[in-house]
Order: sequence, then structure tokens, then C-alpha cells
Amino acid sequence: MNISSETPSSLVEGCLSTENEASQSTSAQPDRVIVLARFPEAGQAKTRLIPALGAERAAQLQTALTGRALNVTRQLCSARPCDLEVRFAGGDVSRMCRLFGSGHRYSVQHGAGLGERLEHAVSAAFMEGAKRVLVIGTDCPEIEPSLLEEAFEALSRVDVVLGPALDGGYYLIGLRVNQPCLFRGIDWGTENVLQQTLENARQSRYSVRQLKALSDVDYPEDLLACLRVPGAFPDVLPEMRAGLLSIVIPTFNEERTIEHTLEPIAGLKDVEVIVADGGSGDATTDIARRMGICVVPVRPGRGRQMNAGAALASGEVLLFLHADTKLPGGFREHVWSTLDRGAVGGAFPLRIDDTHSGLRWIEWGANLRSQYLQMPYGDQGLFVRSELFHRVGGFPNWPLMEDYELCRRLRRHGRILLAPAAIVTSARRWLKLGLWQTTLINQLCIAGFRLGVSPERLASWYSLRSGQQP
Repeated sequence: MNISSETPSSLVEGCLSTENEASQSTSAQPDRVIVLARFPEAGQAKTRLIPALGAERAAQLQTALTGRALNVTRQLCSARPCDLEVRFAGGDVSRMCRLFGSGHRYSVQHGAGLGERLEHAVSAAFMEGAKRVLVIGTDCPEIEPSLLEEAFEALSRVDVVLGPALDGGYYLIGLRVNQPCLFRGIDWGTENVLQQTLENARQSRYSVRQLKALSDVDYPEDLLACLRVPGAFPDVLPEMRAGLLSIVIPTFNEERTIEHTLEPIAGLKDVEVIVADGGSGDATTDIARRMGICVVPVRPGRGRQMNAGAALASGEVLLFLHADTKLPGGFREHVWSTLDRGAVGGAFPLRIDDTHSGLRWIEWGANLRSQYLQMPYGDQGLFVRSELFHRVGGFPNWPLMEDYELCRRLRRHGRILLAPAAIVTSARRWLKLGLWQTTLINQLCIAGFRLGVSPERLASWYSLRSGQQP
């Protein structure tokens, strides 16, 4: 959950609203869903997404997310006896009603932080006679009525239900008795929220049931979750355009190479280019913008950056290109013809731009692996239809091995084929560290990953051994 810390001091009457929740009569129903929301004011809503979307579009996204959460909850309440309460921050009741409708209660959030606001909302619901209470935020686009139904059913058998978010928090918490200890001592806004909540429950000997993990939408890379809910976010995220090829380039301090990479592809018909920049401190983004390229600011990490670029792309096909790699002539025709051969994805044969004889062996090994194992890596220009990319979940938000994992997912759906022309990538990584040492480090990373070493740990080890970012 990601709820604003803003807490209005008074309530504007309108719709079904209350100033003093504790004074209300007992709940009409034993089950209650509380939606924690905020008024979507431009510049105040979804602030972490403003650099990528702009203030107005970020507020539109917040509006759409809140509307979806309320629609899902209304569907639940129409199928079973259930009260719906919206606890909001920012704005006022009349404006919330105009945006999100009436017929349920609006109450102002109370408390200095998220923990206090959760505690106050849950305590008030139980004081009013509720027997089972669910609290959800508005940041999880994939939540469905069936999931809320599952949570209520679980509360017949356990004390606490949690819906884990992939970022380490939770998108839902359900309780059958008031348990304020669950909201205390939590490092809100960190990846430790879920684990700390589970520890609080364990210490209090509460039984817990966890639902399936889903994505919260807090950062640009999280926008992929919105695209897995067709039609839910019109006019906020781009619609897919048939026949368009979107090239996504993750960058970090690539001023020496980026113009060389962009020059052959900028301004081409039916080609969209997006630079997903991970916080460059040099002229990378200035160069790209000067060339008319869309630049998306993202937190660093290749998986995150490519997911963010893909979420904001309009292409029927997505092509992921490293910043030091040049596509071959006629690449558009090669992409479409490869996919038309029945492939679920594709890549280009590897060629490295140096005459060192040892690099020919590296090329040979990479192309053999790509052809027979169908495991091309990121510097080979991996491409896939956007519909399938979103369906398999995109890249994991990892700093390393993200391309390896995506290929494993794609292979479950069909073949990954090589295009007929080679891509040309810079030899700088091999020449800086040494051909065989670079190759050995790469192979050790793959072996470590297959043995269960985390991508974060592998990325740290890679940087230490190679002196380069993954």
C-alpha cells in the first residue's frame, strides 16, 4: 500500500460521510471492505511516476486505479452482504463523490503515518460492529472480486489474511478481530513491510493466510501490471499500434555510444524508439532528446529500465537493444519475417566490432547457443510481440540475468529464432577485462543463477570482479 501522509483536519459533508466514526451505529453488515485512497490531484498523486508520465497523466492513472479498486469492491458487495467504506486523504468528500460516485461512505484518514491510519480505520470498523474487515489500497490493478471473496472466506479459519505485493509490502490485509499490534514498528515504504507484519503476527500467535502475490504500481516499471488488465486504463497508457516496432534502449552514462546507436534508427517510419535511462550523470539523455527520442527516467537496473520502456511503448513488437549495439540494415524486415516464421521471439546473430581472433570464438559460441538452445542474451537485440511479453510478465526487475529468465519463459510458448542478419555490439567489455576472463565471469553468473544465487548478489559480484555495471 502506498497512501499519502497528508491528513485533512476536517471533513466536508456530502454523499454518505461521517465526521466521528466511533459515534456511528453498528455496521449494517458483518463484513466490511475499507479502501484507502487519496484524491488524485496533479502534482500530488503518484509522484514517483511524474518524471515518466508527467503530473497530469500520473493523476489520471491514480484516478483510474482508484476507480478500478472501487469497481472491484462494488462487484463483491453486490454478490455478498458487505459494507464499503472509502478512507481518503486530500481533496474533500464532494470532489471524491464527483469522481468516484456515491452510495458508500467516505471518511477522512486519521493519523500521522500509514500505520496509524490503518490502525484507526480498522479499530473504528470493529467498534461499529464489523466482524471481518478487509483493507485494500488502490495501487494494485490486478486485484479481483474473487480474491476479496477468498480473503473473507479465509477469515473464517484464520486471524489474519495478507495479500503480498511483489515489492515487499502488501496490497490487502484482513482481520477478524482488532489487532493494532500488526501496524506498529513497521518500516512503511520499504521492502520489509510484509516480513515485519508477519513477525508481529507470529509474536502475537495469530494464524495467517497469504494470498497470491501481485504488483503494486509505484514506479514506471510497475506499469506493466496495468497492461495486464485490458481496457482498464484508457487515455493513460498508450494503446498498441499494429505494425509498429518499438525499440527500448536501457542506458546509464552512455554518452560515448548512444548517438552511434540511435543515428540509424531515429525517425524511421513505423519505428518508435524509447530510451529508458537509469539516472545518467553525463550527456546521454541530452543527446537522445536532441535527436527527438523519447526518454523515460527510471530507477537503475536493466530489468526495471526495459520494463518501464515497454510499458510506455505502443509497438506491436518490442525490441530490446543495448546502448552500445548497432542493428543491421533491414532490421525491420528481419524482425517481422522471423516472427512470421512462427517464432514467439527472436534475436540477431552476434558480431563483435573488433578484429581480435578470440572474439570470433565468442561469437561462434553465442550464436551456437542461440540457435540450438534458443537462449540469446540481451546484446543480441531480443524481440517479442508485446502481447506475449506482457502475458509472461515482462522481464523480472533484476539487475542481471533478466534476459536469461525472459527467454526461459518465452520458450514455454514456442521457439526463439535467429534473424538472418547479425547485430554488431561493442567489444569494450571483453577488451577492458580480457576475453577469457569476461567469458568466465559470464558463465559463472549463469551457473550461480541456476544454483539459486540471487540476481542482486550476482550483480554485486559481477561489478566487483569486472569493475563494470552489469
